[in-house]
Amino acid sequence: MGSNDLKTKTTKQNKINIITLGCSKNLVDSEVLMGQLKANDMAVEHESEKDDSNIIIINTCGFIDNAKQESIDTILRYSEEKAAGNIEKLYVTGCLSHRYKDELNLEIPEVDAWFGTLELPNMLKTLGADYKHELIGERLLTTPPHYAYLKISEGCDRPCSFCAIPLMRGKHVSRPIESLVTEVKNLVRNGTKEIMLIAQDSTFYGLDLYGDRKLADLLKNLSDVDGLEWIRLHYAYPSQFPLDALDVMAERSNICKYLDMPVQHVTDNMLKIMRRGITRKRTEDLIDTIRQKVPGIALRTTLLVGHPGETEKDIEELKEFVKQTKFDRLGVFTYSHEDGTHAHSMADDIPQETKESRAAEVMELQQEISTQINQEKVGKTLKVLFDRKEGLYFIGRSEYDSPEVDNEILVNAENNYIRIGDFANIKITHTDAFDLYGEVQQNN
Repeated sequence: MGSNDLKTKTTKQNKINIITLGCSKNLVDSEVLMGQLKANDMAVEHESEKDDSNIIIINTCGFIDNAKQESIDTILRYSEEKAAGNIEKLYVTGCLSHRYKDELNLEIPEVDAWFGTLELPNMLKTLGADYKHELIGERLLTTPPHYAYLKISEGCDRPCSFCAIPLMRGKHVSRPIESLVTEVKNLVRNGTKEIMLIAQDSTFYGLDLYGDRKLADLLKNLSDVDGLEWIRLHYAYPSQFPLDALDVMAERSNICKYLDMPVQHVTDNMLKIMRRGITRKRTEDLIDTIRQKVPGIALRTTLLVGHPGETEKDIEELKEFVKQTKFDRLGVFTYSHEDGTHAHSMADDIPQETKESRAAEVMELQQEISTQINQEKVGKTLKVLFDRKEGLYFIGRSEYDSPEVDNEILVNAENNYIRIGDFANIKITHTDAFDLYGEVQQNN
């Protein structure tokens, strides 16, 4: 009886469950991996709730302390599952694995193999699958089908003091315009209406391939794809920003008036210590130019507080800048002391509580700004793409909002019907600090 049981277990088809941690760039890597496995006739799911997978692949993040801890906790949880005999194979890929695989291998021997960020063919070989070159741009979406992330390049050449990305992802490598257009056409054919352009630094796009920054050309080519309703630009680096991309944004109706541009800090002291290659004056001039060239644009930024060398004076100046600039969307990180980065040679001497209280002070200011900007939208009608239904509400976003990080627009589901993945015109009736509420406007 026992041997028959064993036989049944070994002959059943493998089922793979992929767990993705970290950012949207990791999510795209998981989607590409899933596309390859499916093309090899393998059963694969993303973050399946069911416990019926015998192979687990964890795609890790290694960006900052919290993300690393979450990755390690997830690996340990599945290591215990493997030790208990609930899964047969455990593989780890992604940034954390790329950076620390030798140390982790010694500490967590239950993992069958560790793969870096650029080792997809090796991982497929280990799983008994062939790497199919003809699948460039084919992937299984983990997002709802109506939106997708498009990774336009890999790696980064910027020398920022605090960032370990170049250690994990290597130098900047752009993808050719033709291959990105092909990928977007495939996505649109399968129902995608919105594309989010992502990269470690989207403004660097094209320098390595074409000898020049080609973000504007890429935007034009993608904007020409029939059926693509929204293109959204993320992770634009402020230094040497390609201003011609703004002209394309202003003239093309399917490019969202939205820009995610992490400025990180604003005082000349901190920008120099952080090796950002820009000054406060040039940052402010760039923001003015962006707002002049694309009237009505929503600007999202990210700030980093608690970096070695930051003083109370720097924080006061940063808060003044936030009040004066009035970013539409803003997030704050606290500094994390990363091995191998330039800042690691400096003393990490600002206590964690101080870092967190500085972040909280900035976010408190932003909450007031966000509340005010939202209130100005009351009475206006916005074109909204609906992502999901939750409880009593259909939940969507305007062109000024990216999934998961920005404001959402809620419409009562009791007296309105909207199909998920569709656009609707919504009149805003009331707001709070980070969300808007509205009603469907019937087209006359």
